[in-house]
Amino acid sequence: MVKSKSPVDDAPAAGAGSAMFELPEDVSVARDWAHGFALDVIRPAAAEYDEAETTPWPVIAEAAKIGLYTSDTAGQMYHEPTGLLTPVLTEEIFWGDAGIGLAILGTLLPVWALLSIGLPEQVDEWLDECFGSADEPRVAALCSSEPEAGSDVSNMRTTARYDAAGNEWVLNGTKTWATNGGIAGVHVVAASVDPALKGRGQAMFVVPPGTAGLSQGQKFDKHGIRASHTAEVVLDDVHIPARCVLGGKEALDERLAAARERRSVRGQASMATFEATRPTVGAQAIGVARAAYEYALEYAGMREQFGRAIIDNQAIAFMLADMRTDIDACRLLVWRAASMARRGLPLASAEGSMAKLRASEAAVQITQQAVQILGGNGFTRDYPVERWSRDAKIFTIYEGTSEIQRLLIARAISGRRIA
Repeated sequence: MVKSKSPVDDAPAAGAGSAMFELPEDVSVARDWAHGFALDVIRPAAAEYDEAETTPWPVIAEAAKIGLYTSDTAGQMYHEPTGLLTPVLTEEIFWGDAGIGLAILGTLLPVWALLSIGLPEQVDEWLDECFGSADEPRVAALCSSEPEAGSDVSNMRTTARYDAAGNEWVLNGTKTWATNGGIAGVHVVAASVDPALKGRGQAMFVVPPGTAGLSQGQKFDKHGIRASHTAEVVLDDVHIPARCVLGGKEALDERLAAARERRSVRGQASMATFEATRPTVGAQAIGVARAAYEYALEYAGMREQFGRAIIDNQAIAFMLADMRTDIDACRLLVWRAASMARRGLPLASAEGSMAKLRASEAAVQITQQAVQILGGNGFTRDYPVERWSRDAKIFTIYEGTSEIQRLLIARAISGRRIA
């Protein structure tokens, strides 16, 4: 029988003691609220949905009923003035479980695109559709990666052609690695409008629920985050109204004209979304790392070998000291980047990429160290550290691999076009 209860299930949420400043009271209250949900609802279901590799609709419905999975909460997370609400809530939910956490928060990717790029009328039309209702929750999907263009977003082959006669866009192509792809109501799709312009010729489009021509391709059987649905999305002559291009057609036409004339234009549509979400991925990684550290700390205090608790051995104690230090350091990097982005400060040294890179790689190391501390027990599915070690690896891959993050940081600090 798989054990779903951790010896530290009663551990408090991560608090201001790990930071150099106090959290605002409303953020602190929200943190404790999310931690309670993670403890009482997510953790007891984690092993079941990991094993079954199915979307945890009942858990999503519970999140919707208490107000955690709603358009109102998403709007508060996006607009909260310190920028800390999103990483704080994310860390707590992923402390519960990464797969279920992504099933709940995966909708934020297309929602962030909608809120950051969309016109007010587009937000009004589509935001609620992304979440559905408490009685019938829905999920949304961001479709950017492609089979032949993973990290190389500028090489995107999915096309969007404007049909003036029908005043509509026609989308064709295949997307891959799409969280909620195919099971979503709203799909937000990145596509090339002018392939000759590469990344500067792209835009994002809302594909409404039930649109003909959009279908799910391969569903991936994954190493980790197995409760989160990941699949290909096939677009075969998908016709959508002209109003479905995020930001509006007039703004897109102006941007394309500027690109053709080699004037300065805003960056790639999908990359702008990823830049805003990288600190959030760091917070996801911290949640998993913290879960593994807390479990290993408690286990090391209870497990006896050679007549004493294994934590009394310097090798184990020093490992736990490094784990805790890395977690707190990574949290500060994430909070710094999130705060800077929310206040509109330039991330001149790629602070978002720094946070994502360091936290993701620390999560891999910390979860592996937790397995090591548990020894043979840590290698079995009777203990959750095995699942956490599998889940952690994805953070070094999705929304930009560690190699891409290093490239972005190197370019930012050197001012050179490093390839």
